[in-house]
Amino acid sequence: MRDLHHSGTERGIDHVVAATLDLGLAADGWSRAGFRLAPLARHPWGTENRLIQLAGSFVEILGIGDGAAIPEPTATAFSFGAFNRDFLAGHGDGLSMLVLESKDAAADRAAFATAGLRTYDPFGFERIAVSPEGEERRVGFDLTFTGFSGATGEPDLGFFTCRQRFPENFWRSEYQDHPNTAQALAAVVMVAPDPSDFHEGLAAFAGVREFTASSLGLEIVTPRGRIELLTPAAYRWRHGAEALPEDPKTLVFKGLRFAVADLGRAAEQVIAGGYAVTDHANGFVVADLGGASLAFEPAR
Repeated sequence: MRDLHHSGTERGIDHVVAATLDLGLAADGWSRAGFRLAPLARHPWGTENRLIQLAGSFVEILGIGDGAAIPEPTATAFSFGAFNRDFLAGHGDGLSMLVLESKDAAADRAAFATAGLRTYDPFGFERIAVSPEGEERRVGFDLTFTGFSGATGEPDLGFFTCRQRFPENFWRSEYQDHPNTAQALAAVVMVAPDPSDFHEGLAAFAGVREFTASSLGLEIVTPRGRIELLTPAAYRWRHGAEALPEDPKTLVFKGLRFAVADLGRAAEQVIAGGYAVTDHANGFVVADLGGASLAFEPAR
């Protein structure tokens, strides 16, 4: 392990953004894979989402709603809506953003600046969440956007931390009871021609002081889940050749690894939903769901 000697508290995985050109079609795809989705929600600027809640983290399936009034970015202001709109225009469906937990947005911003990462203006918002029973609850979020480059340039991916203002209103146990028995987001998986090009940026983003390097790539262990950064060959070995048709030119976000309580039940749900599965280590993989490969493995 190598000590990076940078400051900042360790940040676990909060959620990932799975951008899609057709939110209804994408929601159906994730549902057929055995995930229970929260009801449709809309951001103040017009993007819409369906969430898959897990133990302390979630997948945000995100689309651009009709009549969205998306603000454009400026030299100092990051635009969540514009970034995902442009990501979809350039890439189509796929994993567009990695989001880590935040306990203090101002401290995150200061730590990013100290580590040499890009910083933007503070940003926060609130909205009303409505349960299936019609109950209204206020939820709010403080988002601290950042970014970094490697030897191959700046990746076309978004990175930010998220602090929940009213977590007691956001998390709901009924949304975490998935037919495929998924319990947690065990790891997020990125691919780069040379993983070492991005290790310092990702480790500084996670606020960790150490990472593990191997011939496959790098692994950063956070308080909630792992960030895996693999070579193209290692990714294909783990997730299948069809999961990565072409070698990426820079850092890309390609895979999610889910911990499930019952691997057999998970496989039954996924296959019944019409997906082909391939064996992988002690679990199985779906090569492509909305531009991402999904690995299912037993919960530790």
